[in-house]
Amino acid sequence: MKQQWLERPEAGGVFGYRLISLFARLCGRAPARLVLFPITAFFLLKRAPERRASRDYLQRVLGRKPTLKDVAKQFHYFASVILDRLFLLSESFKRFDVRVHGLDVLRAQWAKKQGVLIFGSHLGSFDALRVLGEVRKDVKVRVVLDIEHNAALTNFLHAFNPELARSIINARQDGAVTALAIKEALDEGALVTLLVDRARPDNQMSIVNFLGDPAPFPTGPWQLAAALKVPVVLCFGLYRGGNRYDLHFEAFADTVRVERSNRETSLNAIIQRYADRLAHYTRNAPYNWFNFYDFWHLNSTSSPSSDNSGVARAADGVERRPD
Repeated sequence: MKQQWLERPEAGGVFGYRLISLFARLCGRAPARLVLFPITAFFLLKRAPERRASRDYLQRVLGRKPTLKDVAKQFHYFASVILDRLFLLSESFKRFDVRVHGLDVLRAQWAKKQGVLIFGSHLGSFDALRVLGEVRKDVKVRVVLDIEHNAALTNFLHAFNPELARSIINARQDGAVTALAIKEALDEGALVTLLVDRARPDNQMSIVNFLGDPAPFPTGPWQLAAALKVPVVLCFGLYRGGNRYDLHFEAFADTVRVERSNRETSLNAIIQRYADRLAHYTRNAPYNWFNFYDFWHLNSTSSPSSDNSGVARAADGVERRPD
């Protein structure tokens, strides 16, 4: 399967997002959830590459041939999380039953008054971590985001929550600018969040085992963490159906250390540790996987040795920046 996630059109535009948002806000979350069934049907009928990718993934994680019902359930979970994003970003947390696990990991960092890199994935809802604002009103969350991909959704969310828009750090800008913005946020004690599971075809990648087969993961976020010398905490916001989410935090490293003498092997070992934890939570919540492309095979014509991602440039910017 050569179709890549960067090449796939968005399933909707700004008008579509605004329409479902208006419907949800006027009628409430429960009536809006009825719209998820035609959305699920649309993906099943019209998005063949995503359907094939879903079957491939589900066979790996379930250990059996997936049924059409399995694929529909994964699509429905995806649509549910996208709908809930509207409410989570508007801080309507009372609608949800969010159970937080591992909060002591963050409390230990808050006691030190230092910033933390929060590494997440396209598994479940990363927006669920915004409930931390209910735990600590002074917590600042800064999101590192490629605002050019899925532009319609990004533009809509910017209009929907201007405060969130101002907190976003654009991963596509100059590497030194991105590095400085991330470092300043961490120096202020913020939680700086990145999704670290999805490699672009032009990224520097590490090939590690994931769900039984070799898969590419980007090295840029880990190089950035090593350069910044700050703690890394993993976050997994798992959708459990209905209005329930389980938000898991895990300490990954007080400092990510990449051995200069054996850089590739060292990075591979670090990323394998992450892939093992991602696999653990994927098996725990198999229908939460929202990478609807051939995750295990990036375009073979791309060079794994070149890295033009903003996060990787940011890592380089930190390493070159004088103290």
